[in-house]
Amino acid sequence: MVGAGAADAGDRLPLRRDLTRVIRRYRPDIVLCPDPTVRHYGDRYLNHPDHRAAGDAALDAVFPSASTRYIFPELLAEGLEPHKVREVYIRGAPEPNFWVDIRDTIELKIEALKKHESQVGHVEGLEEGIRAWAREEATGQGMRVEKKEVRDGGSHN
Repeated sequence: MVGAGAADAGDRLPLRRDLTRVIRRYRPDIVLCPDPTVRHYGDRYLNHPDHRAAGDAALDAVFPSASTRYIFPELLAEGLEPHKVREVYIRGAPEPNFWVDIRDTIELKIEALKKHESQVGHVEGLEEGIRAWAREEATGQGMRVEKKEVRDGGSHN
């Protein structure tokens, strides 16, 4: 919905305006974005600066930009009236308070990630890595997950 490289560490105002435009156009109830406050996840990995910048821009677009009439008045000229998002879900928060069961959609997640060729097109074992990560996250939150159920997307009994 916005251009590649949009979260570059430089001027984020154009990205915030683009995200505000998307919010006003599609009028979502919920926005999902990365946690802009996390620089690293323990000894697992560093949070990419583009992900932090995208999270910052998304939160700033949700509030105050998307809901405030006088911010980005050029969007009014495009017929895009202010919109108030009801909820924001922040992915990768250190202490999450909400989880989504992705067993039925994990294949879609994997296929979507494969489209990100510049980042994961060369990664060996991507599919099993994503499944293992999902199992680890679910188990870490005390959810009972069987490998077969996560892998096959079957129902959990």
